[in-house]
Amino acid sequence: MKIHLIAVGQKMPDWVAKGYEEYARRLPSDCALVLHEVAAGKRGKNADVARILEAEGKAVLDKVPRGSHIVALEVTGKAHTTESLAQRLDHWRHLGGDVALLVGGPEGLSDACRQAAQEQWSLSPLTLPHPLVRVVLAESLYRAWSVLNNHPYHRA
Repeated sequence: MKIHLIAVGQKMPDWVAKGYEEYARRLPSDCALVLHEVAAGKRGKNADVARILEAEGKAVLDKVPRGSHIVALEVTGKAHTTESLAQRLDHWRHLGGDVALLVGGPEGLSDACRQAAQEQWSLSPLTLPHPLVRVVLAESLYRAWSVLNNHPYHRA
């Protein structure tokens, strides 16, 4: 299984790229985390935010590999403990295909992305900066993997 992180936003600060890559590289190839970036629409004083959100959503969905189980990251989604995330990760592996995790831009995900998703996941009830979401998500997946594999990284 591959986990495709499809995120709106490019040109992240160096600390984001390093943090994300650190945890992504720790995951084994049978649970690989692959980042796909989507350019954020240009927002200005009189920007048509609804049109921008729709265009970003289309671009995000265009990057979802065919047959993937789609999970939208939404503040109103299901919150997980480390152990329940490990169970979700195990469930996703048993589905037999890839998983696509969708992360929106400043206004979140489009309605089309939310409707295409089979489930919604909340990293926190807080609104997190989108660059930080990448690092938290990668670390959370690595920690869930470590629980499933009795790896000493997770010491609860």
